[in-house]
Amino acid sequence: MDAMRAKTRTILLVLTIFTAVLAGLIPSITAEGVVKPAEVQAAEAMAKAEIELGKFLAMALSVSICSVAAGYAVGKIGVAAIASATEKPEVFGKTIIFAGLAEGIAIYGLLVAFLIWIT
Repeated sequence: MDAMRAKTRTILLVLTIFTAVLAGLIPSITAEGVVKPAEVQAAEAMAKAEIELGKFLAMALSVSICSVAAGYAVGKIGVAAIASATEKPEVFGKTIIFAGLAEGIAIYGLLVAFLIWIT
């Protein structure tokens, strides 16, 4: 009985050591193989930073161009709305709808920026 227990303890000890070794190796193995050298990791970090920079530039361009376009459209529509309201006061409510539609351009630019940000 003692020989059986000793054999079982030996097997359990070997399995424990084997499991500990595997537990140390598994995190170091990635999809491309063993842990990458520091130069490769630095190059990947630089590439990721360049991609993030491009995303932020695209977000800034999206918001700024759409805001300028919306400002231009609201300016033109506002002048026309005031001119038409001067002649016919009852059409002022209808012209405000067009100004709201022009402001939607800026909101679409902001929406595009958020979509770029979450990708």
